[in-house]
Parts: sequence; structure tokens; C-alpha cells
Amino acid sequence: MRHRKNGRQLGRNTHHRRALFRNLVTSLLDCERIETTEAKAKEVRGFTERMITLGKQGGLHARRRALAFLQSKDVVCKLFDDVAVRFRDRQGGYTRIIKTRRRIGDAAVMVAIELVTRQSPPGEIKTGRPEGEKAAKAPA
Repeated sequence: MRHRKNGRQLGRNTHHRRALFRNLVTSLLDCERIETTEAKAKEVRGFTERMITLGKQGGLHARRRALAFLQSKDVVCKLFDDVAVRFRDRQGGYTRIIKTRRRIGDAAVMVAIELVTRQSPPGEIKTGRPEGEKAAKAPA
């Protein structure tokens, strides 16, 4: 019985799953937007929120805890110096999940997970659709 066993296993053992989450959170905080499957995004959301909360605390112990989880020192510096400052007045809800498409190979639902106050690059389209995909016309 699976009573009181939280989290998705995602077809991986514990060490592989933890490494996957660490990589995804590091990439999300570095790029501020990544595309992944819906199940992975929903799991990563909690870890990302926790890292941003550590960044908002700002102490040495919080920085060491973030360094123990994140893969890059540069990302930790960005988290504490830039991202945490942007979310200073916000009490949670730092990420947003937007459904984008279905993956060709296995029809998995793909989503874009991004920081709410993301600073978009100058040439980016803000329609919510992947680049190169046109809006579908309504049948006449």
C-alpha cells in the first residue's frame, strides 16, 4: 500500500530522481524558463519555491543550504543577489506553469515553467506558443 508516500517516482531510483530535480531547479533559476514534462514541472515547483525562500532569508546558513542543493555557485549568487530581491514583497507563488504542446515521440504533455517576474529577452514572443507555431484558425 502507498499510504502517505508523497511525490512522483518518475520511473527513476532515488539518487537519479534527486539529481534530476537538482539539475532542473538549477536550470530554472539560471535561465528563468525551461520546458519539461508536466509531472516533472509540478515536482520541481516545490523545490524552486524553497530555494527562493532561502534566497530571501539571505543569511550564511541559507546560502550554504542552497549551495548544498544547487549545482552551480554562479546560480546561487544570482539567486541571492537578483532573484530574491525581485520576490522580496511576494509571499510565495514564485513560478508559473504554462502548457505548450504534446511531445512528438510519446505524446507527453510539455509545459514551460518560469519565474513569475521573469525578465524576457528582447526578441522573445510572448504568446505562450512555441516559436514557429502559428495560431490555429477557427473552422468556418
